[in-house]
Amino acid sequence: MKMMFSAAALLLAAALPWDNAQAETVNRNATLNIAYGNRPGTLDPYLTTNNATSDVDRNIFEELFTLNDKFEPVPELVASYTLSDDRKTYTFVLRDGIHFHDGQRLTADDVVASMNRWLAVSTQGKANLPGAQFTKIDDKTVQLTLPAPSLITLNVLADVKNIAAIMPERLIDEANSTKKPVTELVGTGPYKLAEFKQGEYLHLTRNDNYVSRKEPASGLSGEKKADVKDIWFRYITDESTRLAGAMTGEYDIVFNLPKDNIEALSNLPDLSLTRPESGGSLITYLFNKQQGPFANVKLRQAFNLALDVHQTLLAGYSDPRFFVEDPSLGFPEQVDWYSEAGKPYWNQHNLAEARKLVKESGYNGQEVVIIATKEYAELYNLAIVAQQVLKQIGVKSRLDVYDWPTVLQRRQDPKNFDLCALEFSMRQVLHQYPFLDSRARFPGLSNSPEIDTVLDGIKQAHSLKDARGLVDKLNVLTWQYLPVIVLGRTTPEPVAIKKNVHGYHDLIGPVLWNVTVTQP
Repeated sequence: MKMMFSAAALLLAAALPWDNAQAETVNRNATLNIAYGNRPGTLDPYLTTNNATSDVDRNIFEELFTLNDKFEPVPELVASYTLSDDRKTYTFVLRDGIHFHDGQRLTADDVVASMNRWLAVSTQGKANLPGAQFTKIDDKTVQLTLPAPSLITLNVLADVKNIAAIMPERLIDEANSTKKPVTELVGTGPYKLAEFKQGEYLHLTRNDNYVSRKEPASGLSGEKKADVKDIWFRYITDESTRLAGAMTGEYDIVFNLPKDNIEALSNLPDLSLTRPESGGSLITYLFNKQQGPFANVKLRQAFNLALDVHQTLLAGYSDPRFFVEDPSLGFPEQVDWYSEAGKPYWNQHNLAEARKLVKESGYNGQEVVIIATKEYAELYNLAIVAQQVLKQIGVKSRLDVYDWPTVLQRRQDPKNFDLCALEFSMRQVLHQYPFLDSRARFPGLSNSPEIDTVLDGIKQAHSLKDARGLVDKLNVLTWQYLPVIVLGRTTPEPVAIKKNVHGYHDLIGPVLWNVTVTQP
């Protein structure tokens, strides 16, 4: 299998001293309290790519394939597989002895039901495997049939944000019949859902019947040990409260630390600040391209022309340590995907030309609606900058502020917004960014046949080396059509971790299995 990335594993920059850990006793009945800044709008893994959902669901559900620490897709619930000579038919043999949290044995019926629903409703399935179909061969064998060969099939199946979760057939049948999200979270993972109180907390507890793979742990793959009995995600939306909880030791792990005050934690004796070596997110402005003022590409181009990227990112993220200015859809360590071909369109900061384009767009004074939430402080700051920039080029706007679940809900209807600031977590292939492909039907609703054609051309290539020219073309087309404006990328965020918590690491989100808590 060809490597998608040359990046090293997302290991912690500062490893904990294991000689101290060895002198302590692992407490397998420990509780891990996590302060988490954002609340999930839904827990159905098929219906969102939001971190607040995937960071929880990866502990509950497993996929046919997942990612190792080199970002290669490797089997998870699959024991073995073959690919036909025409590259259009995958045959997957499932692992033996796997049971769901409710005690039911995993069978091909569950996989076929789960994957066909995922193909039908998820942004990844609709955009990247259109026309694909799963069928049952026997109780432990399933087949995936593609209408055309695709270089990225296994990467898509291993998506870490729009998780292709395998769950019992009965839950899929219920969701299909009611046309509503899955009502129970039942997977095969190392932890199971104990309780979820919307907006307040989510409680996971150990799955004592979990059957792990035997390979060494690597990224999201290999051996998974539930060495902590209970995990609580405490939804603390106020930055100062999360910071205080880190300083007092109320929480074992604290995410979404306020960037202006991180230094206050650096000298606390019982706390470590850790940062993944690579990763981060694309920082973007997303347009509503279906209706409203930004349906006109010239107005999108005018806003892009007016931006001063450095000042915009500085206003959003406070300090250059927390962002990198870059026009590429890919990250530099993604040697097959990184491209500076779009750079001429980026960071031009030309207000005079921007005002000319506003007039050429036919803009007639409509109010641009910027949708935002204070639960993501950096994105809220970017929304304020957007309002200021629009004013500079003669475009009226208003800022509609909601809690994050409401933003997610309102964003589904194009009548509710024209512009929002969003981060998109690093993905292993560019096709997994849902704002690119018109078939994804992601909020903002891209509709560029040229981009769709290039995305398909990359998938149908025999290798990424053969697709290099198309990757450059994709970056240029993105800057011309502007489904989003890529300002740059975040650097991996520091996480505050108590020093008696060992084994934590990150791969496009926290990895909480194989974590231990010790006591003297």
